[in-house]
Amino acid sequence: MEPGSVENLSIVYQSSDFLVVNKHWDLRIDSKTWRETLTLQKQLRHHFPELADPDTCYGFRFCHQLDFSTSGALCVALNKAAAGSAYRCFKERRVTKAYLALVRGHVQESRVTISHAIGKNSTEGRTHTMCIEGTHGCENPKPSLTELVVLEHGLYAGNPVSKVLLKPLTGRTHQLRVHCSALGHPIVGDLTYGQAEGQEDQPFRMMLHAFYLRIPTQVERVEACTPDPFLPTLDVCWSPHTLLQPLDQLVQALRAASDPDPMDSGLGPQSPSTLLPEPGRPPPETEAQRASLLQWLSEWTLEPDN
Repeated sequence: MEPGSVENLSIVYQSSDFLVVNKHWDLRIDSKTWRETLTLQKQLRHHFPELADPDTCYGFRFCHQLDFSTSGALCVALNKAAAGSAYRCFKERRVTKAYLALVRGHVQESRVTISHAIGKNSTEGRTHTMCIEGTHGCENPKPSLTELVVLEHGLYAGNPVSKVLLKPLTGRTHQLRVHCSALGHPIVGDLTYGQAEGQEDQPFRMMLHAFYLRIPTQVERVEACTPDPFLPTLDVCWSPHTLLQPLDQLVQALRAASDPDPMDSGLGPQSPSTLLPEPGRPPPETEAQRASLLQWLSEWTLEPDN
């Protein structure tokens, strides 16, 4: 897989109001530092100089964030009205997001709900990281929820790994990375929350990718599905051997899911019980789950969720 450059910006959705780009791994979204050799901001200026807005700090209105190490779908609003419409969708938790990841070990359950509260780590030398409630130095933990679906089992550089689809139902800083680590299956290549185990520690990237994004704005329904980067044809170190869930079926379920009603009790896009339901058998939502989601919504903040 070729490294990022100013020329190889990939656009997966474009209209008069929005762009969705397939962000490269190990790429900052923007930077005020002139020494930063490459950013998404510079790629956009190179390809779309006419769309840069001098009234903004970075020239473009990024609707949300992705970590430096995370690749995938990232939405850019092309005017102030579109940015406001997208912001309301994020604020009301009406945005649907799904990520692909390779995680260490073979996850035995086919589907897992991860619900560890996440807070800031106050431990000396770790203040830039997050942690789960109950661990030493964890400050102000907030309820957090991630759904995990196992797609494949296989090997990466000879070590057992699982390919999974992750769906964050809350938006905490580093949520997916922290939750996978807390589950005992850290993301391959995550040197912050992973465990060092020989050569497999140093893959060429962190294996987390923003795969699917839907923002039902008042202007339009922004929907984008990026190419799957975790294929053996693209990375010879990845060798899948057992298929548990076809990815295309999950994509169909994601696309078919209706956009949530922002007036419907303030709930987010899907409850834990209705993420990617089995065809024809949507399980009912319990009162306890509804109450829990209301609590999560009340504490939800616009933070990077990976």
